[in-house]
Amino acid sequence: MTVLILSQGKCGLSKGITRYMTAMATGDLMVLVFNVFVSQIIKYHFPGSLLNYTPACRLSAFLQGLSLQLSIWFTIAFTVDRFVAICCDKLKARYCTERTANVVMSIVSALSIMVNIPLSFRYEPTHVLNNVQWGCRTVSAYLTSPAWAAHQWLTNISNIFLPIPLLLLLNSLTAHHILVASRVRRALKSSRGGAGEMGRDPELKSRRTSIVLLFTISGCFVVLTAPITVIHICVGVTHITTFQVSNSLYVAIRAAFLLMCTSSCTNTCIYALTQRRFREEVKNLLKSPYVLLRKQRK
Repeated sequence: MTVLILSQGKCGLSKGITRYMTAMATGDLMVLVFNVFVSQIIKYHFPGSLLNYTPACRLSAFLQGLSLQLSIWFTIAFTVDRFVAICCDKLKARYCTERTANVVMSIVSALSIMVNIPLSFRYEPTHVLNNVQWGCRTVSAYLTSPAWAAHQWLTNISNIFLPIPLLLLLNSLTAHHILVASRVRRALKSSRGGAGEMGRDPELKSRRTSIVLLFTISGCFVVLTAPITVIHICVGVTHITTFQVSNSLYVAIRAAFLLMCTSSCTNTCIYALTQRRFREEVKNLLKSPYVLLRKQRK
């Protein structure tokens, strides 16, 4: 629903922002489909599904890794775009465009595919019956091969250790710039006797809307992905490689994974809470969904 609404371009947002938000919604949808529905529901509750075939299992592993990485880096790309738009006046005209957004999304997608392709080769069949490969198990070289160790570090850095510090840094710089610019603007208006119009200042209102949207999206992402980051750090320090289902660490990992997947559900709620035009389009879609679908086909 969010992808359909944003793709119409009627939410009062620039084309560049619309591209980023559509990409974020698509990445979040992929996480819900492959990391929740396929991995957690079909795999465990439908044992006779196609996931029993080794090629399907390998494809599922690749799509799960790709979905998570796209969801994470689309959010970071959106944060970078807002940082440039608010803090870099000279670069803003060239960077914050629809063309740049398309290029950035293409580069992020291509790099994410390249990083996650090895996941398809991480598993081997548990047995072969009538020349058909069944089941999935981790290849024996995964824990000893330097190549797999390098890939694991690359995945952990790009998905866990780098995103949160990067988002915190960009948001801190953006907030500082907005606060300084707002104080200067208020001082100028006060010196010109325009203090009574501060509440109706469209520039301050636009900046306030931008910072609310940016911080709520990035903030929810940081809060919901921080637990899995802390657990990865603890596991890396203690070198724990195996644990039982009854172990408290296992419960913590499952809960952290749940929170990380939940971060893919929050953006639509954030749009609805912060964007009046988006709420109106949701109402229109719920009243007459066939109209929007017909326009989408055209």
